[in-house]
Amino acid sequence: MIQAVLFDLDGTLIDTHRLYFECYRRALHDVFGRRLTDAELIEMHKGRISELGLLERAFPPDQLQAGLERFYADYSALHESHFEGVYDGVVELLSGLRSAGRRIGIVTGKSRRAWELSCTHIELGEFDAYVFDDDVAEPKPDPEGILRALKALDLDSAETCYVGDGRGDMLAASAAGALPIAALWSREPTDRAAFAAFTAGHGGIAAATPAELLKVLTV
Repeated sequence: MIQAVLFDLDGTLIDTHRLYFECYRRALHDVFGRRLTDAELIEMHKGRISELGLLERAFPPDQLQAGLERFYADYSALHESHFEGVYDGVVELLSGLRSAGRRIGIVTGKSRRAWELSCTHIELGEFDAYVFDDDVAEPKPDPEGILRALKALDLDSAETCYVGDGRGDMLAASAAGALPIAALWSREPTDRAAFAAFTAGHGGIAAATPAELLKVLTV
């Protein structure tokens, strides 16, 4: 039986895609002299999926701290207008897992500072473990974050699943020995079958909705 459910955050529990991209465009405008396209930002995200990694990659070292401050100022100011909410069914999923006695945690490429800013706008309740990008030496698909959460929970990986919306999430779960679960609800409909197949190829399963996932994890 699964005793603990670990979650990715952005793209799995909350929809911050529009918010992040606008903050990146504003923070990086002076570096590039223009607003970057979605395709350019996606390319910059490859290899390290966090705001810290992207900004460290983009800014000259002597401009990094000012760039970070600009990014977080915009992240706070634009949250109300650009944040697209908690995915439908997620609050009920988390509540149902807690009621069923499952322990829950977050393992995310998000920085702790960005999470604290988001927490002023959303209420997901308390988690039993938190691992942020700041806490690890290697980002996903390295399993370090998941292994840190398992240590904090004093659980074996065989008792744990990891729910995420990206291939790196599934690879990290598989490498940690946890059950990979694909969160299909945030993926484009045309990509869901391929993502589910990728996950199955790494020993995992897929869930179309949070409600479906809750049913799977509480039988």
